[in-house]
Amino acid sequence: MFEDMKPHIAELRKRLIIIVVSIFVMFFVAFFFYEPILHWMMKPLNEVLPEGSSMIATGIPEPFFVTLKVSFFSAFIFSLPIIFWQIWLFVAPGLYPNEKRFIIPFTFSATIMFLLGAGFAYYIVLPLGFEFLVNFGESLVSVAPKINEYVSFFTKLLIGFGLSFELPVITFFLATLGLVTDQSLKSFFKYAIIIIFILSAILTPPDVFTQILMSGPMILLYGVSILIAKAINPEKPSKRKKEKKG
Repeated sequence: MFEDMKPHIAELRKRLIIIVVSIFVMFFVAFFFYEPILHWMMKPLNEVLPEGSSMIATGIPEPFFVTLKVSFFSAFIFSLPIIFWQIWLFVAPGLYPNEKRFIIPFTFSATIMFLLGAGFAYYIVLPLGFEFLVNFGESLVSVAPKINEYVSFFTKLLIGFGLSFELPVITFFLATLGLVTDQSLKSFFKYAIIIIFILSAILTPPDVFTQILMSGPMILLYGVSILIAKAINPEKPSKRKKEKKG
């Protein structure tokens, strides 16, 4: 059994090495441009902070570690096409020839949907969420967020939204491979709602308003995924009848 897995392990190692090298190269590129990238990352919060307030660093090495985080996050984003390309190449040997032709559509659509999710978080969720949170306690305390904590939260939120927006893409290819149907997604819907709200609570600030801003689009995307599965691989009526009789 282990001998049978050796080719798959070797292929996985090859794809991971390419991904790591890509991120490593992009890291050094981003490292030299971290200042404009960091300014871009700080903009949603800076725009709602009270006048005279700013982010702070509470430790001597903190600015350096922030630079590393910003560079790694940027490297990950810049490497997305290569990452999705390598993921497809890893699963491609198990696909039929007519299914392997989806490599370019998969790479392109997966990258675009991730960026759309990250863009939605940056331009919609973060400004509204920060404005609510900052204004809520402004009369009682002066806000001085730590830059290290902010960057960690920022990257986690954008990556979370980016991954959640991959749902329609994943559904399309799973339906194309015959692994999911519209009915199977409908049956899982109530569990998906619970998972979505748990993820929203983990990835967003601890306020209901921001959590709804994340869970709402995710539920909508799940609905879109059901429609995609119905168009690509609808469950046959005869199969449903047999399940009901059973």
